[in-house]
Amino acid sequence: MLSKLIIQNFAIIDQLEITFHEDLSIITGETGAGKSIILGALGLLLGNRADAKSLKQSDQKCIIEGHFILSELHLKSFFELHELDYDSHCILRREINTEGKSRAFINDTPVNLSTLKTLGEKLVDIHSQHETITLNNKHFQLSVVDSVCMHKALLLQYHKDFRIFQDQKNTLATLIANSEKGKAEFDYLQFQFEELEQAGLKASEEATLEVEQKQLTHAEEIKTALDQVAQMLAETDPAVIIQLKSSIQLLNTIEKYSDAISGLKDRISASLIEIKDIASELADLAMQTSLDPSRLTIIEDRLNLIYKLQQKHRLNSSEELIDLQMQIEQKMLAFAGIDDQIERLTSTIEKNKIALKKIATTLSENRVKGNALLIQQINALLVDVGMPNALFQISHEQTTQLSENGFDKITFLFSANKGFSPSELSKVASGGELSRLMLCIKSIIAQNEKLATIIFDEIDTGISGEVANKVGSILQSLSKNMQVISITHLPQIAGLGDAHYFVYKDHQKDKTYTNIRILSMEERVLEIAKMLSGDNPSEIAMGTAKELIKTKK
Repeated sequence: MLSKLIIQNFAIIDQLEITFHEDLSIITGETGAGKSIILGALGLLLGNRADAKSLKQSDQKCIIEGHFILSELHLKSFFELHELDYDSHCILRREINTEGKSRAFINDTPVNLSTLKTLGEKLVDIHSQHETITLNNKHFQLSVVDSVCMHKALLLQYHKDFRIFQDQKNTLATLIANSEKGKAEFDYLQFQFEELEQAGLKASEEATLEVEQKQLTHAEEIKTALDQVAQMLAETDPAVIIQLKSSIQLLNTIEKYSDAISGLKDRISASLIEIKDIASELADLAMQTSLDPSRLTIIEDRLNLIYKLQQKHRLNSSEELIDLQMQIEQKMLAFAGIDDQIERLTSTIEKNKIALKKIATTLSENRVKGNALLIQQINALLVDVGMPNALFQISHEQTTQLSENGFDKITFLFSANKGFSPSELSKVASGGELSRLMLCIKSIIAQNEKLATIIFDEIDTGISGEVANKVGSILQSLSKNMQVISITHLPQIAGLGDAHYFVYKDHQKDKTYTNIRILSMEERVLEIAKMLSGDNPSEIAMGTAKELIKTKK
């Protein structure tokens, strides 16, 4: 319910604060006093477009704030969906700056206008002779039928399952698109993988081959040098080994004279052994070194292949090429798994579709019965609200395709006059007729579920007498299950309110302001008496006013 409305710097409103009653609130006031301005401010709060012309003082921003009690409206999922903090006490705020740009807030969290509008539609239904959007909305019409079918739990289950079904279909579409896109990519990946696999790359292979390539390329030079050094050490005259042997022999003759000489001799002996070993290895290495053009060709071809693959893939080593091969293999395996995923998900979707169709069929059967009941109830209420010649019908179409609400398409048809076939509401009904029809519909819905706040703007236009009493009775009954705010010119309806608000123009110096105040019992009697007989009500009018207020009780 709307508990409080605060308006600052809007149209001819300077500062206004209204605390509303939870049941039936009545708003009265002279024509032009500003009732429509208050509704306009509320409309802005609920997401209507704004501009700088809305500002009373052009150098100050306009602020409209509404306080709502959400405890019985089951809106927690909406707040979770839009990542908003949920509290049973919700504050909506709209700010319009001097340039006409606006900002919207829900519980002090900035939101876009569409989010504010979506929540606003769930909180307040403003219905006037010019506001027929809700009544013409196909989703609303279907929800009216559902309200009398008493299958809320089944409908909630269907909505949950249908969202899952849609998510699965979206996922399947993505998988199929990826699969089709991946076919060309898979062929290319396969070519790359086979090329790398055939290369048979090994870690550190490149470095090893490059060393061998250098050796084979310079084999003659290496062999010549090794042979020469080996000969210098062991075979030439005088060879190093022979000279070392001679040195040892000479030192043998004199080592007895000095320990130092003996030590030097031992070192030369050790060097002799080492040089002999070196000479032997040099000879062996020279023997092993040979010219092998065929082996050199093999190595060069192998290195050229490795270099070519590195250049192609913009990599720097055999190790990086091996890593790339492994990555390509993983991608190929992933592509191969998509087809399996598609097959499994397709099967799951088909099973879920069968289950959804079963629920949708049950919903359709319930709606057929609900249509008949709703038609009967509304047509009876139309007589009560002064439209005995009106005829309400429902067009019920069933499709083969599942939608968010099942198989059904509901269209309300209406004729206000005898002899005319019922047609869609937007084509045949006046604003006053639609207002009374909405009243009938809301009264039926309210019997089955808790609704948001509804505001009727001059629903009483064109009615009087007993019809007015009937409309008032319906409003009063409706207010037992929801908050009802009615702007009226009829004393019969005004007398039924749980709270009575009076809108008036406040003239201060050279400026005029719209203001509103809640009336005391004595003020209510006087105001209703004025509605009956004018500004100077008679004693009879005062008595009648008292009786009208008593009628409520």
